[in-house]
Formats: sequence, structure tokens, C-alpha cells
Amino acid sequence: MAEMRAELAIVGGGLNGLTLGIACASAGLAVALIDREAPPRTLDRHFDGRTSAIAYGSKRVLEAIGVWPLLAAKAQPILDIRVADGASPLFLHYDHREVGDEPLGWIVENRDLRAALHRRAGELPSLKLLAPASVETVSRDDAAAVLALADGRTIRAELVAAADGKDSPQRRAAGIRALAWSYPQKAIVTTVRHERPHRGVAVEHFLAAGPFAILPMQGDRSSIVWTERVALAPKLLALDEAAFKRELAARFGDFLGALEPEGPRWSYPLAFLHAERMIAHRLALVGEAAHLIHPIAGQGLNLGIRDTAALAECLVDGRRLGLDLGDATILARYERWRRFDTTLLAAATDGLNRLFSNSVPPVRLARDAGLVAVGQVPPLKRLFMRHAMGIVGELPRLAKGEQL
Repeated sequence: MAEMRAELAIVGGGLNGLTLGIACASAGLAVALIDREAPPRTLDRHFDGRTSAIAYGSKRVLEAIGVWPLLAAKAQPILDIRVADGASPLFLHYDHREVGDEPLGWIVENRDLRAALHRRAGELPSLKLLAPASVETVSRDDAAAVLALADGRTIRAELVAAADGKDSPQRRAAGIRALAWSYPQKAIVTTVRHERPHRGVAVEHFLAAGPFAILPMQGDRSSIVWTERVALAPKLLALDEAAFKRELAARFGDFLGALEPEGPRWSYPLAFLHAERMIAHRLALVGEAAHLIHPIAGQGLNLGIRDTAALAECLVDGRRLGLDLGDATILARYERWRRFDTTLLAAATDGLNRLFSNSVPPVRLARDAGLVAVGQVPPLKRLFMRHAMGIVGELPRLAKGEQL
């Protein structure tokens, strides 16, 4: 069987792997993308029930690589964000008009994003999707990386990008250690239809078990990300429709009128992971292979998209200089670029979850005072909003809306 040759081999065809492949192939690199799942399965409505908050900076990345035009009609703008601490009357309100005319972000269903990514990938002749296919071994030496697939095929590439998730076999095989733990929480995900329009407002209630997020979707619907204790989550999921609706309404409130759950319920374990480094010899980690954060701020996918935009820029710039894509200077630039952002956001989301997922009175008093303080200091509030929009720091060209 003939050996396939590529400049970049990406292991993992999820949201981050596809985004990286499209970004690099759009700039002319020869990309082989290997995924264990067959595309029809990943595009099925039962494969992934989650939604994602696409920050403004991430939207510019998707726009620059030709994905956003295929997705925009199904994206709901987030115009305001309201953060409340349980039953406290105090809350923090973010209004998009305080930082400009653009929305703070967009809510998209993961299946719609995945469909747009696959459609765009199919338009790029230099991107070869091998799916379903699994990588058995990878050998990396001074000359190249060689990937042996389970079906007997081999791929020779200059660099391997691991986008193979939090349990990344590629990270483990490279001996890259990671700080990791599981939270005593699970996320229950479902969709509700409500009587009144949400007007593009996202709401996050901080309850004792964890955050309860109400994310606006198109058509008077909202996606629910309900963080609950591990022991209680299975019992809630097992409730009949009427009992589940009562539990949901008790946490949701009545500000949008009568509620009606719509569609299936899913649950996902919550965990933390932070790799000690994002590179090895002829290897770069992106997305959850490098970091997994609590969904409290809805920034997990955005963090991965910034990884892909930065790595794509490093690789394209290196190729223009005539460098091997596995060159240590290219990988070192990527590592330096992404280390601060990933470390800061990992620490911030973990700290926020620990701060808000309890009902100790002195702690509640302190965090309520913090919400009020942020709301009364406009420059600080605008800085937090710009961070959430993904437009702070050294941005990749794609995140500025520029081409590579």
C-alpha cells in the first residue's frame, strides 16, 4: 500500500481538528486529517447535544477560513449577559453596546458547527479526510513523522497536530504530563422552548451545586447547561417529563414565562486538564489535548480555536521562510504564544467554579460584593467583556479577520 505524504497530519477530526485543518489547507498546506468516527455518525443529531458560545474573536477566525458564511444563518447573537448569584438580588449585567456594535458572541449548536466545518473541508483539495480511521503508532525522528493506521495505511508528514481530546493518546505517547482532576459535578444539557422571547440575553445563575446557564438560541428557545452534583445528576436525568420539567423550572425561574423541554437530555462529566507543555519533537497539541476547562464561562471551544489560529499562523509563516514544519523554532513560537492564555483561563475558570459553587455565607457576601464592584467600574467591566469576546492580547491574524 502506497505511503501518503502530507505536510501536516492532524489526529482527531472534532471541532478543533477540523478548524485547524481548514485553516492550514486554506493557506495551501497539504493536510491529512485522521478521525476515528465516520462523518455520518458525527453529523447525526444524537451525537452531540451541546451548544457552544462562539466569541467575537472566534467568529472572525471562522469567517476568515470560509466557515462562518455556512453557519451564520443558524447562529443566535448574544447581545447581553446577566450574571446572578443564586437568589441574591445583586447581579452583573454586560451590554454589548458598552464595547461597540458587535454582539458579545453567538450561540451555535455543535452539530450545525460540525456540519459547516465538514462542508468547508470538502471544498479544499489539499485537505484529505481519512475517516473512519485510527492511528496505531506514530514514529517521529529528525526526518519526518510516520503515522501507521490500523488499516495498514501509512502517512508521512513533517508535523503531527494532536487534536485527539482530553485523553489524547498522542500526548501520552510523547511523555507529556498533565495536571488533571475530575470535578464532583456533571453538566446536564438540554433545550427548552419558552413563552417569551429571550431578546439575545444569556443568563448564568450561580447555584450551590454549580452554574446554571441559559443560552439564547433561535426561535424562542434556550440551551440549558445545568451543572449538578455527580450523585444527583443521574437521578434528575431519569425523571419523567413532568418531574424533570418541575426541577428545571425551579432553577430556571419564570422570567421567560412557561417552559417546555424540547428534545433529548444529555449529561457530560466535568474535568480539568492542563498539559505541562504543548509541544514535543514534531508534535503540537491543540484544544482539549492540551487543556480542558470548566464550562462556567463558556470559553473551552474559544480557547481551542485560538490554539488553531496561532498554530496555523506559525506553520504558514514557517513555510514561507522555507522551514520544515516540525522545526523547533516554529513549535517554540507556538508554545510561547499560547502558554499564558491557556494557563490564565484554566486558573480563572477553576477559581470561579470553586468560588461560586458553594453556599458558605461569608463567601457569598464576598462574591456578591465583587459582582457589584465590577459593575460599578466601567473600565474593568469593559476589560472583562473584551476578554470574553476574545479580542485581548496578541491575536493571531485570523482572529483579527485577516487572511494567513
